[in-house]
Parts: sequence; structure tokens; C-alpha cells
Amino acid sequence: MASFVQTASSMPKVGEIFDENQWVIQIRWALEEELEDETEVPVSIFSVPRVLMSSDPELYTPQQVAIGPYHHWRPEMYEMERYKLAAAKRSQKQLQKIKIHNLVEQLEKLELRTRACYHKYLDFKGETLAWMMAIDASFLLEFLRVYAIKEGKMLSRVSSRMSHLVDYTGRKSAHNAILKDIVMLENQIPLFILRKMLEFRFTSLDDADNMLHGMLMGFYKEVSPFKLLEALPKIQVSVCAHLLDFLYETIVPKVKEQPEIVEEEGEEEGDNEDKEGKAKSPWSLLSSSGTNYIRPLCDQIWNLLSKLIKGPIETVKRLLLSNRAKVLKLPLTILSKIPLLSVLAQPLESLISSQVKEEGMSENENSNPHEPPSVEEITIPSVSDLSNVGVRFVSTKGNLSSISFDAKLATLYLPAITLDMSSEVFMRNLVAYEASNATGPLVFTRYTELMNGIIDTSEDVKLLRERGVILNQLKSDEEVAKLWNGMSRSIRLTKVPFLDKAIEDVNKYYNGRWKVKLSKFTKQYVLSPWKFLAVLAGIVVLMLLTLQAFCSAYSCSRVFHIKAPSI
Repeated sequence: MASFVQTASSMPKVGEIFDENQWVIQIRWALEEELEDETEVPVSIFSVPRVLMSSDPELYTPQQVAIGPYHHWRPEMYEMERYKLAAAKRSQKQLQKIKIHNLVEQLEKLELRTRACYHKYLDFKGETLAWMMAIDASFLLEFLRVYAIKEGKMLSRVSSRMSHLVDYTGRKSAHNAILKDIVMLENQIPLFILRKMLEFRFTSLDDADNMLHGMLMGFYKEVSPFKLLEALPKIQVSVCAHLLDFLYETIVPKVKEQPEIVEEEGEEEGDNEDKEGKAKSPWSLLSSSGTNYIRPLCDQIWNLLSKLIKGPIETVKRLLLSNRAKVLKLPLTILSKIPLLSVLAQPLESLISSQVKEEGMSENENSNPHEPPSVEEITIPSVSDLSNVGVRFVSTKGNLSSISFDAKLATLYLPAITLDMSSEVFMRNLVAYEASNATGPLVFTRYTELMNGIIDTSEDVKLLRERGVILNQLKSDEEVAKLWNGMSRSIRLTKVPFLDKAIEDVNKYYNGRWKVKLSKFTKQYVLSPWKFLAVLAGIVVLMLLTLQAFCSAYSCSRVFHIKAPSI
């Protein structure tokens, strides 16, 4: 009954006419009447969340045909109305001993149940809603009949009035546009409307459900990017809310949400920082298992160097990079005038300017510590990086639950996915529906984040395509990379146990490779000028302190046979 609550989003916009009398009648009826089955109908047809809609509105807004009330009154949708009416006329001929207005009367009895499915308040009469559902359902059923499967075979009957939309392969431009439109979240009608329409054509409701199930399964095989599933689940039509919900239930496995995972004690191998944010020593990166008497000594030396880095050397660094350090321009200018030393001026100036820029960016990032973190790309190496350390990619014929990582074989298993012109619209609207409807973990959203994490460039797509994980029907690998990288927006953070485990196992294997450890050490402690100089200065100071302590205990002149100068 949530659809009858009028929120700010359901109020009419400026310039729109709001019928107060009709609103009062519908509210009174909604409070007095009861549903036929005396059960609450959950909201299942939502508006796309703004954070997703803002990225690319055309991927969520129908361009060719409007199904349902959300986009029915848009003027640019009127072009398809004559095809809808033609489909309704042909549907009337298939009805048994009743006229279409009799069917509309039956749909009027389902008005309350129909309105309850929509999140927005529908500001028109029940008769208008019933006629809209009858006409749109007639068109949708005729379109889906192209994909009807009976006894494992797809029916090829196509109405002559629909032949301009469908050729023998079902791949004309207008047909593809309609395919995109009818999978959009805001372009849905309740599935029980379709069942009711078919019930009048068949002798029993079971026959109607079997026919509808065959249509939906054939449609799934056409639009779903996961076409190599070994065994499709048996989805009951009666429990599905609408067409997109049926596709979602077929693709996404059921996963129970788990409570927050408490991190175990100890440090993850390959990390450069511990839980307190303190930098680990390079010896912990280069040697995970050392002797008991060398490792403590190395740790003590590193602690001393860390204090030295955070102490006087860091102070000198900040002083040099502060606004007061503008006086450095004068020595650099003088240095550039000296013939033999002029070659050092440009490198020093570049080094200082780059460090100032990095410091400024770091300050800007931390300028507002109270601002909540945004949902960003998950931390996982790209396909190219994983391939460089020996990770193999193997395609599976299962659904999303088949995603896993075998550390012994260094193999990441991913379901094969086919990407064509309709795939992005389909997947984005699945993400929008999952974010709006799902109460548990966002499984499909997490999968798109995983693919977005491992795919950065066209080279990553090429490697997955060569392994059979991606079947590319787009123009280039670059388009596939843009597709995945454009799906980084999410509504909320979520935990999916089997996907999070695969990501954790991949990161653990990758960070445990010697090539990666050495690269991280080189990048953090050698290539970084200030850290390298700090470590070098710390080593020199440590050696001098050691020598001083040694000379204080023993006479250096006696040990090295140094004679005192005669006066």
C-alpha cells in the first residue's frame, strides 16, 4: 500500500493539473477496499535512483515505446500507439467469446492491486489505468510471442503487422530499440496483468502460465548476457512481479546477507600499512619468514628510521615545500647561471614543484574529514597485472555463483558473458532494480564492481576475450572497457560472501608474489625521492651512532692503531 502515500516526488510539477477530487476518491477507496487475496502487494516498479539516472539518462528512459504509466503521456511515445492499438485488435480476435471491453472490466477489478505495484502516485482514473494496461499488455504479449519456446523449440510466428520490427534473425534497429525499452525499470507492468490476458485465451490458468513461461524464457535467452548457463533455474511466473524481475530472478543467485566481518588479528601479507596506519618496514615486505634473531634487530632499526623520517627530515621537507620556501627560487636562479652547475637547476626545480603539487593534492583530499567516503572502485589488480604474475582466467557455464579463485592453480573463474548493443541498458537497469528492491546483498551490483575493478583498458578486455570470458559483439574492445568503467556508480556498500572471498583470495595471491613485493618496495622506498633520502640519511646517522657507541666503549685509536698527533 506504499504506492498510495503521496510524497514530495509524487506531487505534480509546476504547470501540471492536479485533480483533487480524483485524489480524494482514490485515497478513500484505498483505505476502505481490501485486496482480493487479502495480502499486501509490495511495491516492485520504482523510479530509477537519481545517482544512477544522472550518469546517463538515456539508458534508463524509453526511447521507442512506453509500457505502463510512467512514460505513457510523453508526446514522443505517441508514434507507437497505433502499433499498440493494432496489437490490441488482434488480441481481441484471440479472446474466447468476450470483447476487449469485457477484459478491461476485469482489469478494473484489479485496480487497487495494480496501483500498489507502482512507487509513484498514479494521478488518473481506474478506467484509464485498465485501458492502458490492456493495450500495453496486448502489445507486449505479441512482441514476446516471437521468443515463445515450446518443447525446447522457439516459435517463429510473427504477425504481419510486426514484421517491420522483426526479421528472420530478430535483429532490426527498431526491434533492438524496443528490446532496450521493455527491460527498463520504469517501463514495466505487473506480470499478473499478462497472466490475466492469457487466461482468457486458454482453457486454464496453468496453460496460460506455461505459455507465458515459454515466452519469458525465450526472451531471457535473447537479452541476457549470460547465455551459456548449463541449467536455467525453474522460475514460477506467479511469484514474479514483472518482466525485469523475472530476468533478475533467473540471473542472480539467492544469497543471504551476513553480519559485518570482524578482521582477524595479524597483518595481511603484502600490505604496506598496519591497522594503526603505521608504515611497515621493508624487511617485512622482503621477508615474510626470517630468523628469530635477525627480524627483531631489523624491526628496531626500521623503527628508528621511521622516527627519523617523521622527525627532523619531515620537518625540513615541509619547510622546503611551504610557502616560505619561495626564497629557494633565488638560489636556483643563481645555480642556473653557473656553467658547470646549471645542469642541476632544472632537476631540482622539477623535484620541488612536483612534491609541492603532491602535498597540495593530499591536503585537498583531507580538507573535509567529516564528509562520508564515496563508493569507489573496489581494490583489485587489473587483468593485465594479474596475468603478469601468472594468474589464468577460465570461463564457466554457470551463473554468478561460479565466480571463485583457486590459489593452488592460480586460476580465476568467471562466467562467460556476451556483450552487445543492448547489454549495457539491461545490466544498468538490473542494478537499478536491485538497488531499489533488494533487501539483502546487492549481488549483481557487486559483480559489476568486480568486472569494473579488473578491467581498466582495452588490453584487459582482449585478454578476457581470448580466454572466452567475454564474447564481444560490440565494435571494439575499447567500447567494452568503457562499458564496464562507466558502471562504477552504486547506491550503497554491500557484502557478498562468495564474491568478497574471491576478491580477497586474488589480492592475497597477488600481493604475495615476489615480483609485486619488490615493485612495491622499489616504488615506495627507492623511487620516492624524499623517502629514499630519508632512509639513506637514517642509515648514515645510525652508522655514526653505532661508531660513536663503539668508540665510547673501546679506544678507537688503540683498535685502529691511530697515533695521537705530537704537540
